[in-house]
Amino acid sequence: MRLSTLLGRTLREVPAEAEHIGYQLALRAGLTRSLGSGSFALLPLGLAALRRIEALMHAEMAALGAQEVRTPIIQLASLWEQTGRYHSYGPQMLKLQDRNERQLVFAPTHEEAIAELARREVNSYRQLPALAYQIHTKYRDELRTRGGLLRLREFTMLDVYSLDADQQGLDAAYEQVAIAFKRIFERCGVAYTAVEAAAGEVGGQEPREYMALAGHGEDQLALCAACGYAANLDVATARREVDTTPVDATLEEVATPATPTIADLARFLGLPEAATAKAVFFDTPERGLIFAVIRGDLEVNESKLCHAAQVSALHPASSEQISAAGATPGYASPVGLAVRPADSPDGPGVIVVADPSVVAAGALVAGANRAGYHLRHVVYGRDWTATMVCDIATVRAGDPCVACGAPLAIERGVELGHIFKLGTRYSEALGASYLAEAGTMQPIFMGSYGMGLERLLQTIIEQHHDERGIVWPAAIAPADVHLIALGKGAGPRTAAAQLYAELQAAGLRPLLDDRDETAGVKFNDADLIGLPMRLVISERLLASNEVELKPRCGEAYRVARSELLAALRG
Repeated sequence: MRLSTLLGRTLREVPAEAEHIGYQLALRAGLTRSLGSGSFALLPLGLAALRRIEALMHAEMAALGAQEVRTPIIQLASLWEQTGRYHSYGPQMLKLQDRNERQLVFAPTHEEAIAELARREVNSYRQLPALAYQIHTKYRDELRTRGGLLRLREFTMLDVYSLDADQQGLDAAYEQVAIAFKRIFERCGVAYTAVEAAAGEVGGQEPREYMALAGHGEDQLALCAACGYAANLDVATARREVDTTPVDATLEEVATPATPTIADLARFLGLPEAATAKAVFFDTPERGLIFAVIRGDLEVNESKLCHAAQVSALHPASSEQISAAGATPGYASPVGLAVRPADSPDGPGVIVVADPSVVAAGALVAGANRAGYHLRHVVYGRDWTATMVCDIATVRAGDPCVACGAPLAIERGVELGHIFKLGTRYSEALGASYLAEAGTMQPIFMGSYGMGLERLLQTIIEQHHDERGIVWPAAIAPADVHLIALGKGAGPRTAAAQLYAELQAAGLRPLLDDRDETAGVKFNDADLIGLPMRLVISERLLASNEVELKPRCGEAYRVARSELLAALRG
């Protein structure tokens, strides 16, 4: 590539729309440009770096014996209807129809397509196990795009899918791919943390996310420095104290005027917020009103509650809905409410979800379902019960680690990849089965493993830069050598052009700055673009038959022209 003809130019100023350093440098170095909200073009330098990342991925997949495939981006909606995700996936799925009015989807992910492919191609246990992958496009109609390449509508992912005869084979494939992902991150020079995660819309077992710690990350993580426990806040748990003190006191109603919040109540009674029970009501598309009860000093984690109640979304309940359920807004209590049993999901009563913090807390102060009044000495099991008891609390910084009891830290992170054991969910829905050795038909066990390329690219920049620009790891730099011709005479330009051809012939990838610019501009752009090695030719260097080499973060030195290739390889 020659900078004089390169599509894409470097920028002196930081674009106003770029908030994060990785995005700023990607724009300033001429790697990418926004063509609309969540829609980006990769320019030649950016695409060259992405191709290097893809090459690492291909190499690691080849080492696993994985086979490359390609599935359609536009897929039949009927496949998604069979798995139940056509309606449950949500507004991120872009739906359309063709000229024959067939319902189609622009694939946000490819589990359905792979399961359908397996249904058509795999007949016998002799064809298993199989490992397939693709580096392909996805589209998700994101409500809010942000952070440059971190959250796009159209993006590229490495998708790996394992097909196995049983759970044991799936477990082995899961570990194999996890090791390959680890190698890819290491070869890209990315620092990451593997964390427990929610299964999300994909579903499955043992979901694991790979996170790069970043202050602007969308995800929050609970991390334990003592034992290594790491989990997305959507699933993180903490150790909670259990009050085993017998409670002999009976319920007692107490006047608590003008105390509709937990903070008001705690101040009025002179109690810590942890001595109260908090009532939170939500409206849901699938199950109507849900009443969540949690210790007063804790907050409900909506992701956990969605998973526990098996609903797709939570919305604040209206005062009218709360009153219709027999509770009083601001003074609501589970005591005296008609609770819907767990085995009657559509029956009468209210679905009450209790966090273990209120079950194990002994006596608490709770609402009395009467404006201006609360109840003292409320005990779970004696005075009220719930439809289900499950962890719905948001972990806080300083909470004791569930594994070792040490204080947890809360950090932000950017998700780079995720892996799931899908089991037979998709294969059973789409009829992907095989003839086992015993002569019976069995569903194929599937695993899904994904890594986002654009956000990986921006994260690499985020983790590898200095005050002057990008500092590319050599393995994924868009070019190997930044070749600069200094001076206005023909000699340096001719010599640089000859050396450019020589480097290419030697298997190196040079970027030639043959522009009519000053030395300062060329050096600043070289630092901004950040290739591993800068190589300079000038009249003075030609006179001594030398060239100047400078590693991106090192000192400049000279070598004889005849020794240049050996020096670069070294």
